[in-house]
Amino acid sequence: MAWFSLILAGLFEAFGVAMINQLSVKRNGQTIVLLILGFGLSLLLLSYSMNVIPMGTAYAIWTGIGVVGGTFVGMIFYGESKDWKRLVFIAMVLSAAIGLKLVS
Repeated sequence: MAWFSLILAGLFEAFGVAMINQLSVKRNGQTIVLLILGFGLSLLLLSYSMNVIPMGTAYAIWTGIGVVGGTFVGMIFYGESKDWKRLVFIAMVLSAAIGLKLVS
């Protein structure tokens, strides 16, 4: 259950980052509430996960999911570059997160 919570925490982190970008486009109460909700749930789930998963591993995977998720959201919804070099480095971040899971 801790690993599932950690994955959800990373996804909420990516959502929170997307809401930061959305806030720069359109300032309204709904976006601010979603931003706070996204980061709040992310930190709550990360905290829960760290009861079982070592802090270094949990934090690295949480940030990795946030980086990959935020980058993909930017590519899909905000027209950011989809250059192959960028995708290679995203794959490296994802590989490192998977590697941490395998050794912990």
